[in-house]
Order: sequence, then C-alpha cells, then structure tokens
Amino acid sequence: MRKSFGFTTIGATTAALFLLTGCGDDSAQEAQADVQLEGVPERFAEGEGAKVKVIRKIGGDDHTAQYLAGVQEEGKALGFEVDTFTANGDTASYHDAISQAIDANYDGLILSHGDDAATVDAVKRAVDKGIEVVTFDSNPELESIEGVTLTSQDDEELATLALNQLVEDYNEEANILYLWVDGFPPMVRRDAVYQEVLAENPGINELERFGVASEDTSTQTQNAVAALLNKYPEGEIDAIFATWDAFAIGAARALEEAGRDEINIYGIDVSNADLQIMQEDQTTWQYTAAVDPKLIGTINLRLLAKKLADEETPQFYDLEASLISSDQLNEASGVNMVSLSEVIPGWGQSEAFEEDWMKTLKEHNKQ
Repeated sequence: MRKSFGFTTIGATTAALFLLTGCGDDSAQEAQADVQLEGVPERFAEGEGAKVKVIRKIGGDDHTAQYLAGVQEEGKALGFEVDTFTANGDTASYHDAISQAIDANYDGLILSHGDDAATVDAVKRAVDKGIEVVTFDSNPELESIEGVTLTSQDDEELATLALNQLVEDYNEEANILYLWVDGFPPMVRRDAVYQEVLAENPGINELERFGVASEDTSTQTQNAVAALLNKYPEGEIDAIFATWDAFAIGAARALEEAGRDEINIYGIDVSNADLQIMQEDQTTWQYTAAVDPKLIGTINLRLLAKKLADEETPQFYDLEASLISSDQLNEASGVNMVSLSEVIPGWGQSEAFEEDWMKTLKEHNKQ
C-alpha cells in the first residue's frame, strides 16, 4: 500500500511540478513577448495588425510594379495584410475599386494618381467611415479633407534637376522638343518649372510639344517623335525634355531608329527598363531625375501605419529627388534598380516615418 501510495504521491507531485513548470513557461513567454513589443502601439502589440488596400489609377509599367513592391514588403514586415489593384488608366475601374474597398471595411487605403474630383468625394466617404487614407500624386484638393496625407515626388526638384543640366550642357542655347501631358498634378508642377526656365533662359527654344497618357504612351510618343524628326533634319533639334519616363522611352526608340544620336534626352523617373536604355551603346538618354518608386511605396505604408496607431502625420510630404547620368551608370556597368544605390549615394534609403516601434514590430515578426 505504501509503495502504491508513494508512487501515486510521487506521480501527483511530478504532474503538479510539470503543470507548474508549464505555467511558468507560459508566463515567461508572455513576459518575454511584453518586453519584445515594448513601445509598440496596443493594436499591433496584441496582433490585430491591419488590412490595407492600395489602389493605383495608372499601371502596367515598371514604376508601378516597384511602387507596389515597396508597399507590400513594408506592410508584410509589419504584419499587415496588403491587397493591391491597378486600374491601368481606367477611371471607372479605379473608382469601382475604391468603392469596393470602402464597403469591405479596410482599415486603411493608399490611393495613387487619383487626379479627378471623384477621388476627393471617394476619400471623403472613406474618412467618414473611419478609414485612414494616404495618397500619392493625386488631386491637390484632397488637402481639404482632415486627416489625409498627400505625398508626391518633389516634382519641382525633378524638373529643376533635369532642366538645369540641359541648360548647362547647351550653354543656355538649345532647340528642344517638349514631351508633356496636362491634367495630372505632377505634370502641372513640372510644367510650372519648365515655364520658369524658359522665361529665365530665352535661348532655350521650344520647337514642338507632344504628350498623351494611355496604355501605349511609349508607342504613341515614338511615332510622334519619329514624325518630328522627319520635319526637323539633323542639326535643327538639340535636345528633348521628357517629363515622364514613358515619354523618354518612346523618344529614345525613335532616335535610335532614325540614327539621330546627336539629340540628347533629359528625362524624369526611372525603372529597370529606363536604366537598360541609358546603359546602351550610343544612348541618347543622357540624364534622368528620379525618386526611387519602391521607396515611395514604403513611405506611404509607414505613414498609413502611423495613422492607424493614432500618431501625428503631416498633411504633405515630398520625397527627395536625385539626378542620374548615363556616364555614372556606364562607369559601374549592369546597373539595375537594386544596385542603383551603389551608384547614387542614398538612393532607396530613408528612415522617414520609420518609428522605433516599427523596427521592434518588424524584428518580432521575423521570429
């Protein structure tokens, strides 16, 4: 009996110790988790996360792909669920996607290139439902909606960098083609700088202009520039100012086909396709001013995360631009969007709006 009793006692004691040890482990793990997530906003520390929708009016280009990658990677690192949609220039599809997202009760929206009045109305509906909103290159009238952050590339700086280089290279005297399209906030800002440069440099003479925003912008631009090259024989055009890389791509193709390598292109924006053209032998695309599109997406997501954490965010934020030359690229050889940071100091890097709690949460989510 004693052996039986003793065995039972030992077994019970062992079981009790096992249970106590298990409870201790759980308590220790919980305590450790609390320490690991110290300073992280409560909703994220408790694992609530966030459901985010990114809706972009334009699409189908490398710039869009890079932008979406930036949003998705940063969102995933923070433990967010990030859905994306690109309307490829279709206004109706763009607004249908916003309406569906509002009805689906997303926590936050990131809207890109919403240039019309309907975008303002849609954002008002979203905000009224308690959805946080960050926009990129969208209707400036969105500033009238409290709590919305409007982001953009520093378009004035982009245009200034490219145009100042053109003016310098040609000693303030050049006949140029202007590739630009109206109706988009960033284009309006870039054109304002262009008009100022023309006024300050009477030796810069605009011969012709062309611009269309469509699914085949590059092809239409190529055809238009080819026609202009026939109109203006060699020696009559010095340079082309392209306010969008889709324009520059089309222009570069037209110049290559016509054998007009005496004309130089000064562009805006960058992608892998752009970098490839700028590194070709006898390329005509000499300079492009740009902001890393992936970084734009990253910072848009950080701003939205701060809003979801009830932290203060600015009403406006412009991302700093850089000037990239074909000479810089060819000195390094084989440069792409990933390795561009090895050529352009600071490219793709920014701690803007990356709070300490975000770094903590990212480390926690790696475990």
